[in-house]
Amino acid sequence: MAIADINPGILDLLISGLSWAALLAGGFFCIVGGIGMLRMPDLYTRLHASSVTESIGAGLILLGLMLQAGFTLVSAKLLALGALIFIASPTSTHAIARVAMLRGLRPKLHADHSQPADHSGSTAP
Repeated sequence: MAIADINPGILDLLISGLSWAALLAGGFFCIVGGIGMLRMPDLYTRLHASSVTESIGAGLILLGLMLQAGFTLVSAKLLALGALIFIASPTSTHAIARVAMLRGLRPKLHADHSQPADHSGSTAP
């Protein structure tokens, strides 16, 4: 059975369902990443949460939008935007983490429950 033999209504329904699944999954990853950025204890784990959000969440949202747009100029623009995100996001995350490490901000490796929590963003003594 070739693709041309499939009823166009069923194919449209399949593409629409895949698109909505990608959009919902991307939205889920963005929400979970946003909560992770609020809940994580230090800069490095927050950077990890934000980079996962941008890579997976934005990628799935762009995929869902490309499926909705079909093979048009809009899809080409969304693909270019996705390529920009996939190149710029890890690069900027690495640059921020490197500068933080060079400035002396150490990662929080374990929780010290004997002292009150410090929410200022610095883990230096």
